[in-house]
Parts: sequence; C-alpha cells; structure tokens
Amino acid sequence: MKRETEFVPTKLARFTSRVVSLAQKAVVGEPDPAYQAGDGGYADWVIVAIHGLREYLDHPYRRLLDVLHEMPGIVAKLDLAVTELPDFTTVCTRKQDLKMRIWRVLLRLSAELHDTGDVQAIDATGMDRIAASQHYAKRTNYTFQAVKVTTLIDCDTNAILDIHCSMKQPHDSKIGWQMVKRNLYKLSILTADKGYDWWLLRQRLRAEGVKPVIRHREFGWYGVANNILQDDTIYHQRSNVESTFFALRRKYGEIVRARTWFGQFRELVLKCAVRNIEVSVSHSGP
Repeated sequence: MKRETEFVPTKLARFTSRVVSLAQKAVVGEPDPAYQAGDGGYADWVIVAIHGLREYLDHPYRRLLDVLHEMPGIVAKLDLAVTELPDFTTVCTRKQDLKMRIWRVLLRLSAELHDTGDVQAIDATGMDRIAASQHYAKRTNYTFQAVKVTTLIDCDTNAILDIHCSMKQPHDSKIGWQMVKRNLYKLSILTADKGYDWWLLRQRLRAEGVKPVIRHREFGWYGVANNILQDDTIYHQRSNVESTFFALRRKYGEIVRARTWFGQFRELVLKCAVRNIEVSVSHSGP
C-alpha cells in the first residue's frame, strides 16, 4: 500500500500565519476585510503583514510583490487572491501612514510569543543609516551617521521586549529608566553595563521589586567592592544583547534605509518584531 505523507506547512507558511495573526491583533478594533473596492482599499493589517514578509524574505518592494504573485498559498493567508495583491508603490506609501502605535503593539505581541525567564538585559548600539534629506537633518538638528538603538531583551529566549531609537546621543541611564518603567511587569532581574550606572535607576528598580545587576563605574573603592559582590553568572548574561544585535544585522541588514527619522524608527521596530516571530517559528518546529 502506498503510504500517505502528512502535509507539513513550510517555515514560510508558518511565519506568514503568525505575522498575519499578530498584525490583525495590532490594529484598533475588529480587523477590516483584507480588501474593499473603492475608497476602502487594503486593510492596515494586510500592509503590516506584507512588510513583515518583506523583512523576513529580505526583498525590495517590487521583487517581493513579484515573488508573491507566484505564491498563491502564501497570498491566501492574507485573505487575498493573487490578482488582488497591491502594487508595490501602495505597500511602500502606506507604511508611512500607519501610526507608530501599530508597530509597537506588533513588537509587544511578538515578544509575548516567548516564555520569558528570570533575567533581562539592556544595552545600546548604533545602526548605520543612509543619508536622510537635508530638510529632515535640519529639522532634527541631526548630524550623526547612525541611529542609537537601545534594546531590552529576555536572556533566556533572546526575545526583544522593547526598543528605543534616538537621532541624538542621550545618556544610557536616562533611556534605561524610560524603557524599564513601561516594561516593569516583564522584569525580574535586570542586568546592564557601566553605562547604566545611576543610583536613581537602581533605587527605582528595587522599589518596583526588580533586582538590578548593573556594573558600577570604578571611581573608588565603593565601585570596586560592589562589582566584586555582584553575581558574575547573572551579569555576563548581558552579552546576549550583543548576540541579538549581531543576529539582527546578519539577517536583516546593517543599514536602515528609510529616509525620514520616523520611517527609520518604524523600520527598526519591525525588524525586531520579525526576529521575534521568526525565532518563535523556528523553536515551535514543523
């Protein structure tokens, strides 16, 4: 007898299903139909999901839509027919119209796909950017060639819990509290390097029931003594942030390509959300 082989969804199909589900949850209220003729156009969640696919497949807009025309099964997960796919210019333009809230909710939902552990870490890096227009450079008084990106991750799963982007170079400790206070319910132990050495940050963390494992700057015996007393096993988990930065650059590119500062922020948040989804799909297996 001929054995029937069980159909196993591809990793791309599983990723698409997951990004569509999260995109629908990220929009306000009941998700609109995927496409409505006339003024309705394409639902926000469809545009968000297509952008997730673009990051995942690492294709330019035009090539992505060409590829999707040859993938009716993947397109069907968007609740569209191949003939109903939007033009690549529509996908590109609509991204700028979507509010930052949607992209941030997508990131939060993608982080919730992971069961977080007891230790979280925070650190910053610079992401190279293509030259923005002179108009935006003057308006933001921006002269740096990189976007400062601070991420909060879970050290057990490497899930990216939150991200902060800046066109300037604010001090790490100030950004640290800004990110921590909106993620307190996710934190148990927070580890960070000397850039986050601020007594008020430690005090606030302890008041919220979060244990800080943050290196002290060694200006005297007090800093040296406190560093000796710290749990090195916990502190060195901070290196997971650097591994996450490396993985983001390797998979999704080292350069942010949007030409406006708000477009660059959206691009970075989306990259983090897509990484969370991809990791969850890889760990879940076929």
